[in-house]
Amino acid sequence: MPSGKEIRTKIKSVENTRKITKAMEMVAASKMRKAQDRMLKARPYGEKIRRVAAHLSHALSEYKHPFLEKRDQIKKVGIILVTSDKGLCGGLNTNVLRQLVNKMRELDGKNVKVQVTAIGSKGFAFLQRNGAEVSSHAIGLGDNPHIDSLIGPVKVQIDAFNAGEIDELHIAYTRFVNTMRQEPVVEQLLPLAGDTVGSAPSRWDYVYEPDAKSVIDDLLVRYLEALVYQSVAENIASEQSARMVAMKAASDNAKNVIEELKLVYNKTRQAAITKELSEIVSGAAAV
Repeated sequence: MPSGKEIRTKIKSVENTRKITKAMEMVAASKMRKAQDRMLKARPYGEKIRRVAAHLSHALSEYKHPFLEKRDQIKKVGIILVTSDKGLCGGLNTNVLRQLVNKMRELDGKNVKVQVTAIGSKGFAFLQRNGAEVSSHAIGLGDNPHIDSLIGPVKVQIDAFNAGEIDELHIAYTRFVNTMRQEPVVEQLLPLAGDTVGSAPSRWDYVYEPDAKSVIDDLLVRYLEALVYQSVAENIASEQSARMVAMKAASDNAKNVIEELKLVYNKTRQAAITKELSEIVSGAAAV
């Protein structure tokens, strides 16, 4: 049985750890509310531009953007992976990385190559360790990333699609459902055909000024940028929620460990006192 001093040292160590996890829980709770506000503000724009893209994909326009045309043969696929820059957020990154690995195995079974854009240091480090083809990356975006910092890495994948180097573009991220639940998903971004953007309620077209090509070209690029930014905002809100829950669980576990150690300490101290009393009584009886 460990001595009383060793147990007191362990109790002090766990108490210090609990102070850290409690502070991290409070910080994550504060950041979570701000991240949720940013995410909710970006959702209406994302949903509106998605509906516009759905109309364009089913429109009877003479001009057909390359983003709207499905490739006959899929030889290579691009994936944008969104993870966090920091850890201590439970299984958030592990779950989305598992989804990515499953998708890559599925494509590998069809002899389809994959190139990945990593947003977040955790995903970037994972891809490097496993020897994946990383075409671009963005790390250290912070808690409030600006869309300008995402355009560069995403443009690499868009240019590859335009050049015919990849035939599909997907995005893997963690969708925010509520504080206790975050869902890892892999969605197709390009081409915008079939069920990718959903079905429009009716087949109709817009009136374009100055012409359909210039408007649609700019609109679809903004569409992709908006979806990527929304995915990053969803992932950050999920990250802060998962970190708050994880730190709360760690604080609760530390509290239980402290109580158990205090119980062991009291038993050890009581045993030592009983032993000393027994020795005193035995010595007095011998005299």
